[in-house]
Amino acid sequence: MSERARAGGRTLRLPPYLSRRAVLAMGGGLAVAACSSGGGGGGENLEGNGPEELKGILFGTEEQSRGPAPAVEGGRPGGTIFMMNQVAPEHLDPAQIYVSHEMMHAKLYHRGLTGVQLDNQGNYTVVGDLATDSGRTSEDGRTWTFTLKDNILWEDGSPITSADVRHTVERMFADFVAQGPKYLQGWLAGDAANYRDLLPGGPYNGDHLPDSVLETPDEKTIIFHFEQPQLDLPYCLAMAGYAVVSQAHDTNPDTGQEKYDQTPLCSGPYRIDAHEPGKSMVLVRNEHWQADTDPLRNAYPDRWEMSYGHSPEDSTARLMADRGDDQYAVNFSDGLDGNNGPGVIEDPQYQDRLLDGYQSYVWLLAINQDRVTDKRIREAICHALPLTGIRNAYGGALGGEFAGGMISPLLPGYQEGYDPYGKLAKPEGDREKARQLLEEADAVGYELNFYHHNGTEDQQYGPAIEAALEDVGFRVNRTQGPSETYYDEIGVVENGLDIYRSSWGHDWLSSSTIIPPLFDSRQIEDGAATYAHLRDDHVDSEIDRISAIADPEEQATEWFNLNKHILEEILPVVPAFYYRMILLHGSKVGGAVFNDDLSSIDPTKVFVTDA
Repeated sequence: MSERARAGGRTLRLPPYLSRRAVLAMGGGLAVAACSSGGGGGGENLEGNGPEELKGILFGTEEQSRGPAPAVEGGRPGGTIFMMNQVAPEHLDPAQIYVSHEMMHAKLYHRGLTGVQLDNQGNYTVVGDLATDSGRTSEDGRTWTFTLKDNILWEDGSPITSADVRHTVERMFADFVAQGPKYLQGWLAGDAANYRDLLPGGPYNGDHLPDSVLETPDEKTIIFHFEQPQLDLPYCLAMAGYAVVSQAHDTNPDTGQEKYDQTPLCSGPYRIDAHEPGKSMVLVRNEHWQADTDPLRNAYPDRWEMSYGHSPEDSTARLMADRGDDQYAVNFSDGLDGNNGPGVIEDPQYQDRLLDGYQSYVWLLAINQDRVTDKRIREAICHALPLTGIRNAYGGALGGEFAGGMISPLLPGYQEGYDPYGKLAKPEGDREKARQLLEEADAVGYELNFYHHNGTEDQQYGPAIEAALEDVGFRVNRTQGPSETYYDEIGVVENGLDIYRSSWGHDWLSSSTIIPPLFDSRQIEDGAATYAHLRDDHVDSEIDRISAIADPEEQATEWFNLNKHILEEILPVVPAFYYRMILLHGSKVGGAVFNDDLSSIDPTKVFVTDA
């Protein structure tokens, strides 16, 4: 990857933001283009003729990091936007946020040192959010300096200082922080597996990271020191999981950390006015947020009213009807339902209310390596798995494109046509091959504990997977649980389960955010993303070797090769499809665009057209 960007006066290597897949064939012979590049929305983006122009995410300058955010054409303040979603956020504490719908919420009420800005031309730039720029690095890439902006305040009017940033970083070493990203902690410790040893228990007993790791010499300056070059740091800090937490408002884990997880102090344009976990949330303006400090968020609506428990069928039907408050409604993470979707995208009356894009996620079925130890049995699961039945639960071709590997087409290094088990050729499954493998392993009647959650799609693909596995000779114990706590439950190492969905997407444009978090055995712990519990010395060694490769093109190729080794030689997961998202919004919602970085509608740009 030859494209480069400048930050802090030094040239940093930059992986390109690859184009979306050009055309996706749908049932009945209809073909629609994949997605807008982020600057568009509406029906015209559903009918393309070929691949889009390659785009890059740049590291922004101080000037680009100034607020306010670029004005949206026609944007006006006022009114209420209604958001209906199937799944409610379980975590509001930034350190515990690592799933997409929680990240979408966080965009409205949390801020971090950096963020990814989408401008009105569809260009993406990592800019300073709370910081004055996207960061200034030393020549060797081992030291990064950030300076906080003036007039950045918490919702109670108190200033956001470097002490808050220090506290934010240090609390991520505490044991209770189990759900969020772990990149920064591992980089600071120089040991991703044992990073907590750098600051056991976090800052709650009065201990702190040494200045050789993290310096805060004054109220505005933050300096990170790493053992190895970390040129992806601006990307990393843009994640919702690294948004800043108030030192004064934080609660000690010994006296009830769950309190902060449900009542965080907000730094974004909105604060939480009311919250009934699992049911609803109301956001109102944060009077202490100043637009001229924020290059990312337009924050046009006065109020957001969010409700949960809506099936895709319910939300699609209501948005199609477009009555009352639903005229002002959007959805964060549920696309069109499979029954209505094909008709909606063909009907001219909906074209200017549609958004279409590929998401970063790959549907994966994790196979617990602690329990399913015979590779022949894992291969039997793979061959039996009905990709068609799984994808149909998400709307068929509306839901995505069949996958042969774990590396998304959106990532550098992706190799089209990779299909080690012939799943693309036989997406309905190869039951004869699966049965043969079970017989070879003398495992006919092998018992599998299969777990999924109670969301609409899961309840549709669950029986399809169960039937396919039992048809080839497995005995399946299928159970389900609440969607809100699903990833917490499968994230327990001793979970007593054999197979479960563990869909995953890249955190920024590198497979270093796919392979290590999923398969580095040194990261296995409760709450980690190592859902398949793969313990393999060669894989760990390759992760270390590839991570040290300086050339981004070579590194991308090697990540894909390791993806091949993991699938072909071990098979801890079975990929099913690359996610696609088609969203419908109300007729009185303006500024609706698909944001590739969020894999959904951009909530920072929408406005009420008749406010």
